[in-house]
Amino acid sequence: MNRKAFRSLLTFREAHPIFSYKIQCVLKCSPEIKRIAQHYTEYNSVKIEAATQYPHKHTTSEKFYIEACDDGADAVLAIDRVSNEMTLTGKKDVPPSANTRPICGIMGTIRLVAGMYLIVITKKRNVGSLLGQAVWKAVDFDIISYKKTTLHLTEIQMQDNRTFLSMINSVLTTDGFYFCTSYDLTHTLQRLANVSPEFQEMSLLERADPRFVWNGSLLREIQSQPEVSDRMSKHLIVMKPCRINGKIFEWILISRRSCFRAGVRYYVRGIDSEGHAANFVETEQIVLYNGGRASFVQTRGSMPFFWSQRPNLKYKPKPLISKNTNHMDGFQRHFDSQVLIYGKQTILNLVNQKGSEKPLEQAFAKMVNGMENGLIKYVAFDFHKECSRMRWDRLNILVDSVAETQDEYSYFLVDTEGKVVSQQKGTFRSNCMDCLDRTNVIQSMLARRSIQSQLQRMGVLHVGQRIEEQADFERIYKNAWADNANACAKQYAGTGALKTDFTRTGKRTQMGLLMDGWNSAVRYYKNNFSDGFRQDSIDLFLGNYTVDETEGATPLRTQKDWKFLTLPVIMVVAFSMCIICLLTAGDTWTESLAYVLFWGAAAAITAAVIVFNGRDFVDAPKLVQKEKMD
Repeated sequence: MNRKAFRSLLTFREAHPIFSYKIQCVLKCSPEIKRIAQHYTEYNSVKIEAATQYPHKHTTSEKFYIEACDDGADAVLAIDRVSNEMTLTGKKDVPPSANTRPICGIMGTIRLVAGMYLIVITKKRNVGSLLGQAVWKAVDFDIISYKKTTLHLTEIQMQDNRTFLSMINSVLTTDGFYFCTSYDLTHTLQRLANVSPEFQEMSLLERADPRFVWNGSLLREIQSQPEVSDRMSKHLIVMKPCRINGKIFEWILISRRSCFRAGVRYYVRGIDSEGHAANFVETEQIVLYNGGRASFVQTRGSMPFFWSQRPNLKYKPKPLISKNTNHMDGFQRHFDSQVLIYGKQTILNLVNQKGSEKPLEQAFAKMVNGMENGLIKYVAFDFHKECSRMRWDRLNILVDSVAETQDEYSYFLVDTEGKVVSQQKGTFRSNCMDCLDRTNVIQSMLARRSIQSQLQRMGVLHVGQRIEEQADFERIYKNAWADNANACAKQYAGTGALKTDFTRTGKRTQMGLLMDGWNSAVRYYKNNFSDGFRQDSIDLFLGNYTVDETEGATPLRTQKDWKFLTLPVIMVVAFSMCIICLLTAGDTWTESLAYVLFWGAAAAITAAVIVFNGRDFVDAPKLVQKEKMD
C-alpha cells in the first residue's frame, strides 16, 4: 500500500502544551532514549497545503472513509464503525451517498464508555514557516462516535460517557496544539543535522521523539495498521520576522512540553521511577538569516527526585520529600538521559533557600554531589531573596556567574554555505518550584546573551552593538518570552505566568504586582477546586487511564466523605447567623454580643476543621492514583 497517501491525513498535537507562546511541548536512560541520542531522530509528518487539498471524511452508517489529499492519491482509509477494523481501499469504494466533509488531520481514536470515537482536526491557522515549511495551529476539533446511538447505555453510563467526552474536549481546547506537515518539530536543529541515513529511512512512527508525541495513545488503533503508522505530536511556537540594521532575519521560539509525567501543578511534582520529570520543557531559540541558521537549547523540569505538594486548601501547601524511596535511582536515570541527549548539564536551582523550600534545595544539592559526575554542575540562586525590594538588576549576578560556562557550551551554528560552524555541547537545566515564573525570567536572560553572540557572528549586529539597543527587536523578544511563560503556565498551573511584566519591560511595575496577585488568587481556586478534573483529562487523553466498556462502575463514581457536604453547610449557616446577629439588635448589647460570639465561634471552628481536613475538600484526580506514581 502507498504510505505517502496517508501522510496527508496525519498531524500532531504538541506542549504542552505546550512546550512557549507558541510551543509546548523526561526520561530514563533506556534503549529508547539511547536510540534517540545515537541517531538524533528525524520526524516528518504529513502534508496539507491548501483548503482545496484537505483530506475528506466520508461517513455512512457502517463506515468512515478518510481520503488522502495528495495529488493523484487514490488511497482511502476505511474504518468499520461496528468491528473497528481499519483497511486501505480506493476512492471507487466510497459510496456516493456518503456524507462528506473536509478535515485537517486525524488526532487518533479513543475508547470511552459508549465505544470508540474518532478525533479529527477540523480547523487550522497558519502561524508562519520554518525553513520554508508551513507551520499550523490546530484551532478546532471534532469527536465522532463510531456508534450510531447510545440507547444501549444505562443512565449512569451515559453520564460517565459525557464526563469523559468533556475531559477530552478540555484537553483539546487548551491552547497550544501546533503542527507542521513537512518538517520535524519534535527535534532541535542540531539533532536533525546529525541524523543517520538509517534513521531517515525509518517510518515516522519509529523516528518520532516519544517525549513530545502527545497523541501516541490515540494512535494505537491506527498504528496497528502498518500502512498508516505515522505519528503526530504537540507543539507551541512563536515565529517573528525581525529587522536590525536593515537586515531581515527570522526569530523563532519553540518550547516542547514532554508528555511523560504530564499533569497539573500540585498533583504532578518531582519524577517517576523511570526518571521522567514533571513539567519538563525543552525550549529552543532559532535564528535564520541569509541561509545560515543558529539554535540555542535550554531545558526546565521539576526537581528530579521523589517529592510531592498535594493541595490542602492552604495557600502554599508544604512540600514533602518521600522518606521511603531510593531517590538516587530515578535521579541517576534522569541525568543519564539528559547527558546522553544534551551533553553537559548546568543546573540552575532558583528555589528559596529558607522556609519550606529549603529542604528541597538541600536535597537536590546533596544528590548532585553524591553522583560525583564531572559533566553536571549545580548552581543554587535564591531568586526571591536576591531580587527582594524590586532589585531585579541582581539577576545579572547569576547570568554573569555562568557566563563562562555558557561560552563553553556554545550553540549550534550553520553558516550560509551549510557548513556546521559550532555545536552546542551542554544545556542549562533551570528550575524553581513550578518551573514557570522564575525559570522563564532566567531562561530569557540566558537566551538574550546567546542571541547577542549569534547575530554578531551571522553579520546582523555590528561590532560593539548591543541587542538591548535595538528597540523594535527588544519589544518582540520580550513579548514572545512573556507569551512563552504564559503558555507554559496555563497548561501547568491554570493561569498566565507571574512576573511577566519584568520579562516584557525589563522592570517590575505596580500593575504587574496587581496582575500577579490576581493570577495567584485564580491559581489558588483552580489548584484546589478544579485541577482534579484537569489531571483526569490529561491522564485520559494520554492513555494513563483507559476506559473498559465491559466494566460497570468507573472511578468517577467515587463517593465523598460525609464531611464534604456537612461541614461547609454548617460553616455557611453559622457565618450567616453571625452576620444576622450583627445587623439585628437584641434586647441588650450583651445578648447580641453573646449571639455574635457563639455563631462566630461556630463558623471559625468549622472552618478550622475544614482546613485541617483540607485534602478531603479539594478536587482530587479520580482516574489515576498519583500517590502510586510518586
